[in-house]
Amino acid sequence: MELSEDLPHGHDSIVAHFDIRKSPEKRDPGWYLALMAPNEKGSDYAWLDPSRLYCNQQALQDCIEDLLLPFTDDQIDLVAGIDAMGFILGAAIAAHLGKGFLAIRKAGHLCVKTRSTNYADYSGKEKVMEVRTDVIKTGLRILLVDQWIETGGTMKAAIKLVEEQGGIVAGVATICIEDSEGGKWVKKHYKCSDCVPEYLRSHFNNHVLENVQLYYNQQNSCE
Repeated sequence: MELSEDLPHGHDSIVAHFDIRKSPEKRDPGWYLALMAPNEKGSDYAWLDPSRLYCNQQALQDCIEDLLLPFTDDQIDLVAGIDAMGFILGAAIAAHLGKGFLAIRKAGHLCVKTRSTNYADYSGKEKVMEVRTDVIKTGLRILLVDQWIETGGTMKAAIKLVEEQGGIVAGVATICIEDSEGGKWVKKHYKCSDCVPEYLRSHFNNHVLENVQLYYNQQNSCE
């Protein structure tokens, strides 16, 4: 694919040339990962924006089904999504399962009694997470959903809030769990699901989205 030289920075990525409304005839595992958008604004932001794939109905549907596949025979009583992008994917998964949805919030947004905990997010910033205390009961099996696990700090805080109230973490679902120390800890201690095929995992660990886009573009070109 020949890319225009006069496109603004970031828009010369292959992803900018994908029609977000269309889906390939052959949907390889994780095909929708190529719809994600690269960082165009610098180091103050995450290295990519996964939420672009949500704009494609088939991509969102396939993403949800892939994430839930390991939990097909598991009991899930409630789905909890982590502020903020985990709300989108978590609510969609809850609707797909026919279950309720619990929002785990950044501190200061809930006007009811809450339990809170401190954590450091992917950027290293210290934050406070909270959850309402009138939902989680002893033995309630909860699927925790976030958009991405980079350092694992955010997910570990959510796990703590669930377990401190007697809830059981039935599993963790997220588009990608990077092989960071925190990501490895989550995968070691809990049943996890993400969307990344193993042959592409190193590219995500190295934060190279362009190689993922090139792979799927080449696959479609060969059809």
